[in-house]
Amino acid sequence: MSYGADNQEMWRQVGVYTGQILKGAKPADLPVLQSTKFEFLINLRTAKALGIDVPGSILLLANEVIE
Repeated sequence: MSYGADNQEMWRQVGVYTGQILKGAKPADLPVLQSTKFEFLINLRTAKALGIDVPGSILLLANEVIE
């Protein structure tokens, strides 16, 4: 299982920052942003190899299930 920031959202934020810098903003004046979108991934193949049974209720919560 993995719970972390959404990579696509992080790259979008990089683009916004870059655009602001190219428009003349000073990097030191830009706020530090924290991810607001997270994703929950479950790798069933690895869970099975480790002998872990993942309940169906947890699978329903996952954004992506790798089989």
